[in-house]
Amino acid sequence: MRTTVRFAAVAAAGLLGLSSLTACANDAASASSGADTKGDGKGTKVKIMVGGLDKVIYLPAMLTQRLGYFDAEGLDVELLSEPAGVQAETALVSGQVQGAVGFYDHTLDLQVKGKEVESVVQFSHAPGEVEIVSTKAEGDITSPKDFKGKKLGITGLGSSTDFLTKYLAVKNGVKVSQFTPVAVGAGPTFIAALQQGAIDGGMTTDPTVATILDKKAGKVLLDMRTPKGSQEALGGPYPSSSLYMQTSWVNSHKDTVQKLANAFVKTLKWMSTHSASDIAGKMPADYSQGNKMLYAVAIKNTLPMFTKDGVMPKNGPETVEKVLKAFNPNIQNAEVDLDKTYTTEFVQKATG
Repeated sequence: MRTTVRFAAVAAAGLLGLSSLTACANDAASASSGADTKGDGKGTKVKIMVGGLDKVIYLPAMLTQRLGYFDAEGLDVELLSEPAGVQAETALVSGQVQGAVGFYDHTLDLQVKGKEVESVVQFSHAPGEVEIVSTKAEGDITSPKDFKGKKLGITGLGSSTDFLTKYLAVKNGVKVSQFTPVAVGAGPTFIAALQQGAIDGGMTTDPTVATILDKKAGKVLLDMRTPKGSQEALGGPYPSSSLYMQTSWVNSHKDTVQKLANAFVKTLKWMSTHSASDIAGKMPADYSQGNKMLYAVAIKNTLPMFTKDGVMPKNGPETVEKVLKAFNPNIQNAEVDLDKTYTTEFVQKATG
């Protein structure tokens, strides 16, 4: 058994800009879009698009491959990467891939658009996101109340960072029309935008956060990498990174989905019993961008967001719905069936 990894996410090494990243990921997806999931004697073939393979919030995807857990389940998993979760969503609904690793909130957004998608393994119970303010603007932005008139970085329009930024603004009395969201991706492109003044602040994750603080290019305004931080900023647990798939595919490939759940739950358990340095040591060398110690710090700061069993946190879906209804007109005027946005069927069998 083998797992193929296509490194569309060369941003991990800081070598390419956002446009190049997107092109590489699209090329990678289209190059293998004709592949099926019947397997070829090397295991059941599954393609998964990740909203940034090098992001710590999506670390379980690559770590599962590195630990050999896909292989152990008889799976031939191909990991692809896009710089933003919303692009992973697009790849999923277009049929380029069978699974997406991205934020759970996309399942609600897609349901009101007529697409049935569900989270099958919930990696987290907090967003893992951090609102950063540039050193230049830190005197002007002391809370989300100061977002008015500012340029705020997000990974992409329609992304979860876009959703969360809008919620924080609205919750603090700032209309969505009163600030400018700027799609700057993550990693080097986000950092460059912050340093050059293209954005006053923005929402991002580790290892980008750790690098910004190390460079003294910005400071933390809101930290949502822990359940406590999620509670304070959003009013409850916020299930974010997950493996989500089209419901029709899940129902017709239950054996394969169970194997994926087995592999990911095993990884989450492994993470809960190992140090950040242990985890960093298992990841591709270029993910540390030449600074292994800083990369381990980034992982340590983000570890509290992860679940140990892949189960959806209690009241998590309700928190996500509340956040989206605060600013998203499509969801404000729609009835969302939360029970159809996730399933615990597979993770419960995996943990049993």
